[in-house]
Amino acid sequence: MNFFTQLQEQTAGDRDYLLAAPVIGQAMAGAVSRESYVAFLTQAYHHVKHTVPLLMACGARLPERLSWLRDAVAEYIEEETGHEQWILNDIAESGGDPEAVRQGAPALPTELMVSYVYDRIERHNPVSFFGMVNVLEGTSIALATRAAGVIQESLGLPARAFSYLTSHGSLDIGHMKTFEGLMTRLDRDEDKAAVVHTARVVYRLYGDMFRTIPATH
Repeated sequence: MNFFTQLQEQTAGDRDYLLAAPVIGQAMAGAVSRESYVAFLTQAYHHVKHTVPLLMACGARLPERLSWLRDAVAEYIEEETGHEQWILNDIAESGGDPEAVRQGAPALPTELMVSYVYDRIERHNPVSFFGMVNVLEGTSIALATRAAGVIQESLGLPARAFSYLTSHGSLDIGHMKTFEGLMTRLDRDEDKAAVVHTARVVYRLYGDMFRTIPATH
């Protein structure tokens, strides 16, 4: 069994915790409110704006034995640059206040998730960052495009209010194939353990982030 498959198996329970967040079920059923959608975008902004800085931190700290990962990090940086602006645009198209979001503070689980991954890169093992990649891109593939269509239909919002979700659902399918190839090349137990542990914690914190989004009653 390759490491990518092991990673999915070892984090299955934590992934289930994330997917059990009430607002996710409501979104997939088309029962989510505009306020909840904007609340989701708000939290997405507050972690997506850190994607490129986290990638830069990871790339700068990768040891020579993992230098082959730097090319992938550079490609991720190029592809992820500016995505936080897409989210602000979606907020505006959904009737929210993008400037208030930009100036505001994240929910505690969002802040902790970002801080945790910075800490793992800085103090533990920079390859830990890829545990976060597994969570965010895997969740995006499972939910993003499907949720965007359902939410758009139920709320009657224009397609341009869903640039973040629709782009990431398709974009991350390609990313995940690349990610699988990278993970199968990891050959040290400490690197694999770092990725698994980070993914498990991020699944929990990301799940808690979704639990801060008001459900529709």
